[in-house]
Amino acid sequence: MGKTSTILSTLLVALGAICAVAADDQAENEIVESFVWTLDHTNYSHIISQHKMIVVEFYAPWCGYCQQLEPKYEEAASVLNSHDPPVILAKMDTTIPENAELARNYTHNGVPSIKIFRNGGKTVHDYKGTRETEGIIAYLRKHAGPASLEIKSKEDAASLIDEKKIVVAGIFPELSLEKIQNFTALAEDLRVDYDFVHTSDAKLLPRGGPVDKPTIRLFKPFDELYADFEDFQVEAMQNFIEETSVPIMAILDDNPENQQFVNHFLHSPGDKVFLFVNFSTDVDAFKSKYYDVAVSYKGKEANFLLGDAETGKRALQYFGLDTNQTPLIFVLDMDGSKYVQRHVQPDSLASWLKDYKDGKLKPYLKSQPIPEVNDEPVKVVVAETLEDMVFNSRKDVLLEFYRIGCKYCEEFAPVLDEIALSFEKDPDVLIAKIDGAENDIPRDQFEVQGFPTLYLKSATGRLSRFEGNRTKEAIIEFIQTNRGTPAPSNFVKSDLPVSEQAQTDPVKDEL
Repeated sequence: MGKTSTILSTLLVALGAICAVAADDQAENEIVESFVWTLDHTNYSHIISQHKMIVVEFYAPWCGYCQQLEPKYEEAASVLNSHDPPVILAKMDTTIPENAELARNYTHNGVPSIKIFRNGGKTVHDYKGTRETEGIIAYLRKHAGPASLEIKSKEDAASLIDEKKIVVAGIFPELSLEKIQNFTALAEDLRVDYDFVHTSDAKLLPRGGPVDKPTIRLFKPFDELYADFEDFQVEAMQNFIEETSVPIMAILDDNPENQQFVNHFLHSPGDKVFLFVNFSTDVDAFKSKYYDVAVSYKGKEANFLLGDAETGKRALQYFGLDTNQTPLIFVLDMDGSKYVQRHVQPDSLASWLKDYKDGKLKPYLKSQPIPEVNDEPVKVVVAETLEDMVFNSRKDVLLEFYRIGCKYCEEFAPVLDEIALSFEKDPDVLIAKIDGAENDIPRDQFEVQGFPTLYLKSATGRLSRFEGNRTKEAIIEFIQTNRGTPAPSNFVKSDLPVSEQAQTDPVKDEL
């Protein structure tokens, strides 16, 4: 996995940790008639090509998140079926082999994965709304209409430009077909993240002066309140919007209106700087000094967030940190490395960040404590021991990445124990496991998108990923085939005890 994908995955998980909302109970009333269309390899291309807009959920029947979503998705489909025009919701089972090739491009971050297909499938957008019924309905109703709405009066402007949101306005005092087409294409592409409007008269807009040539005006409820831009090349417009929509200092608190700006911060390019303090006691001491630091780094590929420690508790926990370590400053850089200073003081913010920029700080590693006793057949690896126990061990190491609470990991545990016992007398083979949710994993070496995941690091340094059924016999054969040291002469595969564990399909719990 490349650095860009690694950073994106990390940020998306961080976003999930900050924005997590508890799931509602299952729908009380059983839905008898299904309004969700079923797609498969036989009808997928035809149905997608026939619709200007269709929403598709890629799911797996065994996935608990998919099961939670199912009644809510169904209820939303029943309501949106009456929309004018109807909004079609569909689903595809990714576990059916014939569907897998079609679904592979849309399930990089696991299932369920919801995509919005437009113009016969020519453009595809991620669904970025909630997974609750009303949220699905509201989100898709909004995105079923035109990408940009026209402002013809001050009344239109008052109703379409929300003073608490980011709104992108295209101003066209003169006809420029190419610029209008580029703006429309951009609005179509970014409509899931921003509101777009257009007008021929800048005087109808709430802020900014008149213009005599095509102009993009971005309205925002922070910093300078609006910004103008005149380059209508699509990439230039996109960069302008992404950069301008990130506050100099985003605020993470219990005010839901701030969440959209936190999202823009998390998805922005560059280093991410988080400062978590107790808003009830410490925010006044830190806010102005932190803002001054943020201003000094503006335009230097760094974005800043000030967060309430209690509101950001889940994000801190995700990174292996805790509210009792605040005030705490934390950097996630563009390479995915992390840097932390616990119990930071207001006057040391600037100097600590300068040391970070100058390369003087040691990266922070999220790790469970090193076990005091590690004498079970399956050895426990943590982030701080990964280098010594796996990469520098000069052994053939089978490493399981697991997560506490994953039912597939629990089903596999006795099989891994048997494998470890089978190699107990082989000094060159180590069977080990690491909690992939509680320890930082080097993503440039291990691609872990679900649990359990198995890798063999051979004594010669080669990494091999196990992709078969998780039976003892299949995994032992995998080890013997890919190991870097010869098997002992007294190792006879047929003499090994036969596992009583039933075959397990190679499915994984969602990250």
